[in-house]
Amino acid sequence: MQEVIGLFPTPFMRAPGALDRGLVNGLVEHFSALADQENNSSNHLSHTAMLHPSDSPLLVDAAALINPLLIEFGALLFGERIGWSLKEMWVNVLDAGGRQAMHNHANSFISGVVYLTPTHPDSRTVFMKSPGGVEFSFKNDHAGVVTGPYNAEKWISPMPEPGDVVLFPSYLMHAVPPNPGGRRLTLAFNAIPARLDSWGYTIAFSG
Repeated sequence: MQEVIGLFPTPFMRAPGALDRGLVNGLVEHFSALADQENNSSNHLSHTAMLHPSDSPLLVDAAALINPLLIEFGALLFGERIGWSLKEMWVNVLDAGGRQAMHNHANSFISGVVYLTPTHPDSRTVFMKSPGGVEFSFKNDHAGVVTGPYNAEKWISPMPEPGDVVLFPSYLMHAVPPNPGGRRLTLAFNAIPARLDSWGYTIAFSG
């Protein structure tokens, strides 16, 4: 009897409706006008300055709902429920025709997205394999190939609804394809653990 074992899977957490509609609407109303920072990925993409939960009561409320998710997701990464802090948060505004280039998030361990407005199906967040040398130099890529979890190069996240939260390791490459729909707002964030302990060698982080 043959058995296929998926080695070292990458966790991705989805929490539908983690933020209630009132809080989502408040975030949209407050931060839409503050997203005045240009992004070099697209002329139709802008974002706020880097924010901390203490910058707004709305972010304090959002952080209170996100933090329990960070603890659960962190236990998957490090095998222990430890304290986490939101290092930074920011709101992205993606207008029609805008896109976000492939990237990951430095100097953090968990990253995430809160979807604040409806998302066009074509502009769902896409996650990719790292472009670094972790695969064979030759590929089998043609119309007859069946794509599965072991040969796919990208994964399109499920269709989100306003208030949904997703969490993923900060090293995971991701992008947003060109948006053919209406204005798309998201609240992105990075998080760090309070400390990591490797047999007595302890590193403490401050948010």
